[in-house]
Amino acid sequence: MLQPRPATNKVTACAHGGIDYTELEKLGISPDAIIDFSVSCNPFGPPPGIREALADISVERYPDSEAGELKQALAVKLDIASDKLIIGSGSTELIRLIATAYFEPNDLILIPQPTYGEYEVACQLADSQILKQPILKEPNLKLNIPETIKLIQKHRPKGVFLCNPNNPTGQYVSRVQVEQIMSSAQGSLLILDEAYIAFTENGWPSQDMVNLGSLIVLRSMTKDYALAGLRLGYAIAAEPIITTLKRACPPWNVNTPAQKAGILALNADSYLSECTAKIREARDFLIKELELLGLAPLPSQTNFFLVKVGNATAFRQALLKKGILVRDCTSFGLPQYIRLSPRTLPECQKLIESIKEAGVIIHAG
Repeated sequence: MLQPRPATNKVTACAHGGIDYTELEKLGISPDAIIDFSVSCNPFGPPPGIREALADISVERYPDSEAGELKQALAVKLDIASDKLIIGSGSTELIRLIATAYFEPNDLILIPQPTYGEYEVACQLADSQILKQPILKEPNLKLNIPETIKLIQKHRPKGVFLCNPNNPTGQYVSRVQVEQIMSSAQGSLLILDEAYIAFTENGWPSQDMVNLGSLIVLRSMTKDYALAGLRLGYAIAAEPIITTLKRACPPWNVNTPAQKAGILALNADSYLSECTAKIREARDFLIKELELLGLAPLPSQTNFFLVKVGNATAFRQALLKKGILVRDCTSFGLPQYIRLSPRTLPECQKLIESIKEAGVIIHAG
């Protein structure tokens, strides 16, 4: 039998949050019975009217390969030129496009740890070499920026991935720190992944920085507007970089319902801010109640946060049996931690009740 490229055989799939339907089937649990705290999407669903509008979508025609109407709406929203944008079927597709377009075998790519696992998968597919920088240990798991700069200056990597705020730690790097990294990374491509920027406190605008050097800013409309089932994200970069990414991009990569939903979401001006306020209220409730249980979350500047529980796998399994799904962070190299993303206030109350009920099982793990 014909064998695949050696690089493909080296790829190790990374774990993600969200429902594992095969797992639930084995446990005899309906997916509809699950309250999912493991994904960091807007828990209040898409803006009103989107579901109804999608019923009239024409599915017999190919979608617009350029996603032109959505791109123009985004350009207006962000106050940038449309030729600095590319739309993707989720930001993860764009991560792979970047690796396809820019990384070659044996290129060195710097990826601070722990972080989103798809950066490494994309580099493995490109047969690139990965340089991992450990993030500092407790109490905050913050990225050591001076160490990042030293590694860049020493190894001169082809690319640098920086998740900001970082998944799963929730730590947020300032504009000054990103500028310092960019200044040290002349000749490197910096990928600034801002998938969770909409939920971040005191966020700073980064789109103007694409004019300063080889920078790609990634964002996710999946997270902001609860469009996980449609997949929608975008990248901002200088026009030559966008042109390069388009060459690697398959035609019709963003389906028609996703494009339509994105346009409608952008026109729902106050929806995201209203949801963000309610998410922060639920987050503050969770933090307070978890602290009372002796499970104080680590500091975070976004909607999700880490909680040290001892044995994350046992904790997750105990809650899953009660219809609650949390993110086991063992795959991030943090086997003592779970990641929680707040949902509605009644659902957060249900989580706290379930932790109390399952406490003996959890701590026995």
